[in-house]
Amino acid sequence: MKYRTLGKELTVSAVSLGCMGMTHAFGAPSDTKEMTLLLHEAVELGYTMFDTAECYTGRLSDGSIAYNEELVGAALLPYREKVVIATKFGVRHAPDGLLTDSRPETIRKSVEGSLKRLGTDYIDLYYQHRIDPKVEPETVAETMASLIKEGKIRFWGISETTEEYLRRAHAVCPVAAVQNRYSMMARWHEKLFSALDELNVGYVAFSPLANGLLSAKYDQNAKFASDDYRSRMPQFTADGISKNRELLAL
Repeated sequence: MKYRTLGKELTVSAVSLGCMGMTHAFGAPSDTKEMTLLLHEAVELGYTMFDTAECYTGRLSDGSIAYNEELVGAALLPYREKVVIATKFGVRHAPDGLLTDSRPETIRKSVEGSLKRLGTDYIDLYYQHRIDPKVEPETVAETMASLIKEGKIRFWGISETTEEYLRRAHAVCPVAAVQNRYSMMARWHEKLFSALDELNVGYVAFSPLANGLLSAKYDQNAKFASDDYRSRMPQFTADGISKNRELLAL
């Protein structure tokens, strides 16, 4: 395994493990024992960063909620001092889309909930999951600075940020990492790279295989359950797959 440094001093494996699909977005939650074994194997292979979020939840067959943070925290507890746990705040899922809330009082409630579910007393990397247009970046950064001072988080980051938002937030409390979508099929964030180099902020790419499209596992005959987000993603329709093949051939 190779390693990278995010920001000035957060060292992580070059490949990290996104845990969202274990309980959220890709159909019914996976078996807890199986996912625990998978997480343990990842550590043994050299993975050191594991990504989750407070909103990565699913519904179990008995009607109870499967919390991704609980699964990840319990599985990684034996390795806690060896791994970097990244989680996120500021987003709730609603029938008509995402609801953002990055008010300081909401962040403080979220961090306490995440610490409890993860079974830890600190979070290594705490991301603002999405920009909240109602809250200034300086306000969010000030809250992050306070949480770092209190020892509740070690570093912070922003997911799906713009350059302007990043610069304003970073000026108040240095940002260790930006987590934006990036793959051969999603390159629109490349314009951020020069600013990241200038500010010494790491880039963490999510969906590097375009939600599995670039894995060669799916074609126009792929079928997904109604509760699997990929069933509604345009790249997985027959037309979408055909267009993306043409794009990749260029």
